[in-house]
Amino acid sequence: MNTTPTSVEPLSDKLTELATYDPNHLLDSLIDKLQLKNDAALSRALEVAPPVISKIRHRRLPVGASLLIRMHEISDLTIGELRGLMGDRRGKFRISDKQFKPKSEI
Repeated sequence: MNTTPTSVEPLSDKLTELATYDPNHLLDSLIDKLQLKNDAALSRALEVAPPVISKIRHRRLPVGASLLIRMHEISDLTIGELRGLMGDRRGKFRISDKQFKPKSEI
């Protein structure tokens, strides 16, 4: 059994490790601000399937950029405020340069 840590970890493990990351606070705050009853109503307001909200709550799915923008559109909270609600305190968000490289042809 190999016990050495690998440099490539699943995203869900990384999200679980982040002590300050709390998507539940973000989702609960949106439900309160929009005066919604529950996650199902929130999913309808955000125009996403209910399992998306569930996966975010259980930290199996991160809050993506498009969902964050949609939250901004329906709540009038700034992106910074929304990120703050979920515990993202980074000053800048950097995208890896690997994401901009074209895929090599097979």
